[in-house]
Amino acid sequence: MQKANSFKATIVSVAVPLAVLVALMWIVGMVNALLDYRLSEYGVVPRTVDGLIGIPLMPFLHGSFDHLVVNTLPMVVLGGLVAIHGSRKFLTATVFITLVGGGALWVVGRTAVHVGASGLIFGFFGYLIARAWYTRSLVAVLIAVVVAVVYGGILLGVLPFFQEGVSWEGHLTGLIAGALAARLMWKENQPEEAEQGMSEQASGPDGFR
Repeated sequence: MQKANSFKATIVSVAVPLAVLVALMWIVGMVNALLDYRLSEYGVVPRTVDGLIGIPLMPFLHGSFDHLVVNTLPMVVLGGLVAIHGSRKFLTATVFITLVGGGALWVVGRTAVHVGASGLIFGFFGYLIARAWYTRSLVAVLIAVVVAVVYGGILLGVLPFFQEGVSWEGHLTGLIAGALAARLMWKENQPEEAEQGMSEQASGPDGFR
């Protein structure tokens, strides 16, 4: 019974933060659509004071319904893989990637309005790959391999010439921010300790170690 309760608590701690994040994306997306996407004007506008507000808002603002739909599945998959490390680490990584990646985009990006959750998605990708490198955990390495095989193609999105109309700078800064988040959060973990991260259930609501 105790193990069952602990497992349920772990599932809740993994699912709830991600579900809230995705729900907010869709709620804001629906409101934005009703307003003819006028909210998208509040995205990141590099090197402008008004554009600073877009740093925390960027993941929730999309330029179209298709833009929102395309970003949802990788957000759920990659975000879910980040979330299995615990709700606290998921929230820490999400906030770090959003603020650091968005802040870097504000500094180096082209003069345009940058919107969309793709920067955060690239951040989750970078986080998962870098976490495997720093922890050398078998589970983390397996996750990184699967992520690289399934989503490795998105790395083309950091190339300036790959596709017009996308924020390749947002992709690149998000990717770097995710890798940096993993370095700061996991570098001190010993490999043998990290390998237990998926097998040992925490006693509190924070999920896996």
